[in-house]
Amino acid sequence: MITLDRSSPVPLYFQLAQAVERAVESGRLSPGTRLDNEFQPAGQLGLSRPTVRQAMQYLAEKGMVVRRRGLGTRIVQPKVRRPLELSSLYDDLQHDGQEPATRVLSLGLVPASDVVASCLKVRPGSDVLCAERLRFARGQPIAIMTNYLPKGLISPTQAELEATGLYRLLRAAGVTLHSATQSIGARNVTAAESRLLEETRAAALLTMTRTAHDDGGLAVEYGTHVNSASRYNFELTLMSS
Repeated sequence: MITLDRSSPVPLYFQLAQAVERAVESGRLSPGTRLDNEFQPAGQLGLSRPTVRQAMQYLAEKGMVVRRRGLGTRIVQPKVRRPLELSSLYDDLQHDGQEPATRVLSLGLVPASDVVASCLKVRPGSDVLCAERLRFARGQPIAIMTNYLPKGLISPTQAELEATGLYRLLRAAGVTLHSATQSIGARNVTAAESRLLEETRAAALLTMTRTAHDDGGLAVEYGTHVNSASRYNFELTLMSS
């Protein structure tokens, strides 16, 4: 039930948009729900059609609804918002109520490439642990994650990696994560990635590479992640100095 406060200085279109947004985030409005051409809510709430259209346009610009001629206005799957901080994707999703799940694609020792060796400060060609995983949020695939760790740091099983996040396993083994160097970019999806992420062949991906260090300054993880841009974004808070 949507209620509006006409005595409030907040514009009615924005109150309506916020009410719809809350309903989506709480699950009362699920992805695919049609908002009935904007006419029925206008009549029920005593709003003009331009006011409702303005609310729907606001939601469309935020990526919460899609408006198509002949199909009306529909709720879309909300994007995962991830803060830029030293945390694991699993923890971020769980904290946000996104019901994370994981499928391990590969797990084992591999020879360190020049890039991996440089980031982990090991000899090129030496064995490092490689874990490749597909991460889901609310049943939808959102990221392919490939992580490299120094040999012997931890020895996770497939079941452990599918039950929790990598950083939790590191902390449980006594590793104190202290800092990380992170880079974000974008590129087009490959054929293999499009199948795993259930994306079109022309889809865009957000990319991230990260090298994490412990409190002694040692590199403990190098990761390369690709994320579905249609379901995922990074969130950064800027503070004035």
